[in-house]
Amino acid sequence: MMQMISTSIGWLGVFLCTAGYFLLSTKKISAESRSFQLLNIAGGLCLVTAAVYSNDLPNAVANLLWASIGLYSLRQGLKSKNINKPDQGAQPRNS
Repeated sequence: MMQMISTSIGWLGVFLCTAGYFLLSTKKISAESRSFQLLNIAGGLCLVTAAVYSNDLPNAVANLLWASIGLYSLRQGLKSKNINKPDQGAQPRNS
């Protein structure tokens, strides 16, 4: 039963990573988009789960790095949006 669950999680990871790449290649999403990063993060973590269960350490590490890069990129994108976003609560200064 656990083998079937692990395999299903692995196939979900393959689907998510491939969907992200397909959407990027067909210009439906951009590399900087939140959806592209989330597809890579979720897909990578699913593949890590399947690889750990299969005791495939190189594959687990590769996909953990893949998901980590996605997390880093997502975080950087959110930071830059917050930096470029005007402060909604700021009051105009009267000089």
